[in-house]
Amino acid sequence: MMKTLQQLCADALLRDSQRPAIEFENTWYHWGDLARVGNQLLELLTDCGLADDAPVTFVPRNCPSALAGLTALMSKGRNIHMLYAFQSAASLARQIEEQKPSVVIAASRDFAPEVIETLTQFGIAGIAIDDMQAQLVSGCETAHQQSQSTHDEPYIQILTSGTTGTPKQFPITYDMIARFFVGEKILSGEPFDFSEDTPAFLAFPIGNITGIYTTVPALIKGQRMVLLDRFNLQQWHEYVVRYRPQASGMAPAGIQMLLDANIPVEDLASIKSMGVGAAPLDPTVQRAFEERYRIPVLLSYGATEFGGPVTAMTAALHAEFGEKKFSSVGRVLPGGFQIRVIHPDTHVVLPPGEEGILEVISPRIGSDWIRTSDIGLIDEEGFLFICGRADGAIMRGGFKVLPETIEKALLEHPDICAVSVVGVPDQRLSEIPGAAIQIKSGHRQPTTDELEKHLRDRLLATHVPGHWRFVEALPKTPSFKVHRPAVKQLFQ
Repeated sequence: MMKTLQQLCADALLRDSQRPAIEFENTWYHWGDLARVGNQLLELLTDCGLADDAPVTFVPRNCPSALAGLTALMSKGRNIHMLYAFQSAASLARQIEEQKPSVVIAASRDFAPEVIETLTQFGIAGIAIDDMQAQLVSGCETAHQQSQSTHDEPYIQILTSGTTGTPKQFPITYDMIARFFVGEKILSGEPFDFSEDTPAFLAFPIGNITGIYTTVPALIKGQRMVLLDRFNLQQWHEYVVRYRPQASGMAPAGIQMLLDANIPVEDLASIKSMGVGAAPLDPTVQRAFEERYRIPVLLSYGATEFGGPVTAMTAALHAEFGEKKFSSVGRVLPGGFQIRVIHPDTHVVLPPGEEGILEVISPRIGSDWIRTSDIGLIDEEGFLFICGRADGAIMRGGFKVLPETIEKALLEHPDICAVSVVGVPDQRLSEIPGAAIQIKSGHRQPTTDELEKHLRDRLLATHVPGHWRFVEALPKTPSFKVHRPAVKQLFQ
């Protein structure tokens, strides 16, 4: 009989209490620790009056107590709405107000005065979960607000990165996580014991798609984990030297950091392949890494809207094709996944070798074609190459940032009359936003610190420009539109 994700999470919390689970900041936490915190959280949800079908808003930071909370919530089939912690208190409070949940679960430090004010105003309960304990937030002990789910089956709602347009909340069902991330062998009850395996290395945010599909299977299977609050090259290096994994992976920005750090070749000798996804990798960086370390880089392509990756360059494909398919994100995965390229204007499907708008069918989501904002090329042998973005999105590390989103927020500033945001090349992150600002006549020029705060109160931290230019007037085309190539030259 197949088990559900909910049942597997409940089983996980009943594991041997002395069994190692998570190494975090040089301390090992055991399954007994996770079960204790998870049960505390479930008791508090009952104490604050949460209805059985009410979703919760979860603002997880990468720490053992957050993983304990996630496991406990899934063990009860809770609908979970994820929000990122790396944003200002004002921005977080505004997102909570938009969701109007019954309960917000977050680290103590994320219950800033602005957040507390929002919880109090709308009758939302707060539960602080960190330092391996869960406790009600003073003054926000009762869930007067009773939100209801609009979905028929349990889900985790996360924020997309913008592959198919403006980032939006996207539900991933428990069933999808179970079937496509955990796997049928585990669901069918096949015996497994990963306690002696090489620990999984987890540094992606728990609240995004990559964090979900790397963290949840490890929790379900009982694999030991080395957890970081965020990616740190030195800690990754120590992990590799200590545990000698045969495969590893990181975001594209990490590859450049690794090269800059000049880590000794022998320290990475155990690694047979390096997986890279979430954003494009500069081909010159890929080549430099492969030439120095003789480790093949295996690129992949996916998105939250697809429920994960849809194409991948596997070790077998790399061994067979190698240099011939350099910089390709591989072939479509087996199991019903499909890709095609269409003409941007006529929407006619293009033949192999021609660039166009990429469309995807992901059986994790359904049988319909999903239109992306990526420009792709599929060659005669079915290998996909990503050639850019049709919407001008800035690829900041693993995050897609739309210039229009930043421009709109900056135009809300009382001293700004015009703004243009472009991508500025960055050695580590590929691109970062640069903002050219035109000040209203007779108004003072705000400082960059003031503008950064203005944006942090409205947007995620990834949207804050790394470069600023103040101009008398933005460069225009003959038709009086902003001339983005000329704006880009301002940052050269």
